[in-house]
Amino acid sequence: MVYFVGAGTGAADLITVRGMRLLEQADVVVYAGSLVNPELLAYTKKECEVHNSAELTLEEVIQLIKSAETHGKMTVRLHTGDPSVYGAVREQMDELDGLGIPYESCPGVSACFGAAASLNLEYTLPGISQTLIITRMEGKTKVPEKESIESLSAHGASMAVYLSAGMLEELGKRLLAGGYEKATPVALVYKATWPEEEAYLCTVESLAAVAKEHGITRTALVLVGDAVAHRHYQKSRLYAADFSTAFRKSDSFVRREKKRE
Repeated sequence: MVYFVGAGTGAADLITVRGMRLLEQADVVVYAGSLVNPELLAYTKKECEVHNSAELTLEEVIQLIKSAETHGKMTVRLHTGDPSVYGAVREQMDELDGLGIPYESCPGVSACFGAAASLNLEYTLPGISQTLIITRMEGKTKVPEKESIESLSAHGASMAVYLSAGMLEELGKRLLAGGYEKATPVALVYKATWPEEEAYLCTVESLAAVAKEHGITRTALVLVGDAVAHRHYQKSRLYAADFSTAFRKSDSFVRREKKRE
C-alpha cells in the first residue's frame, strides 16, 4: 500500500496526526528532499528505508514503490504542503494505477495557510474579499492563458502566488497590469513556519525591491490583497446581535418573543 502524505508547511509539528502515524508505520519513505523538513523523518522507525526524491526521476520513484510493494512493504510518499497543490501526484497515481498498486492520500497544511497563521491573516474578510486565488507564475510548467496573473488580478481578490520568488519584478508588473493598485498590501513570506521563516509586509510596487533587499530568490510565497493589511473590513454577520442562526436567535427576535409572553 502507498500513502501520499502532505508534510505540511515546514514545522515538523504541523503534519497531521494521521500523517505522523503513517510515517511511524512506514517501511519505505520517499520524500521531497528539496522542500520537506528532514526533521519529519524522525517520526520513522529505525529500520525504515528513506529515499530523497529530489535526486530521482519519476521512473525511479515508481520503481522504488514497485519494489517495496513486491516485498509487502508499506510506502509513504511524503510531499511538501498538501499533495493536491503543486504536488505532481497525479502522474505518480496514474503509474500506480497501471501497475495495480493501491494508494490513498493524506492531506497536509499548504504554505498559504501556514503563512496566514504566521501573520494572523484572514483571507476572506467581509467587505474586502470572499475569495482566495491560489496560483503561480509561468516557469518550466506552463500556465493556461486564461489563468494568467493579469486575468486573475482583475478580480481584486486575495491571492497566494506560489513558485514565483525568482520572478518578483515581473510578477509585480503583471499584478499592476491586471488591476491591483501600486499600494495594494503584499506579504512576502520565506519558508513559512520553518525556524528560519522571514516575513515582510510591503506593497505590489515595492515587492521586488524588498525581496532584493533581503536576498529572497526562492522558497517564498507572495500574498496579495487588502486582506493582508486587515483594514476597513466589515464584521461578520454570523456573530451580529441582530442576526439569527439555527443556534442563536437575534436580539429583535428575543424581544418579540418576550412581548408575546
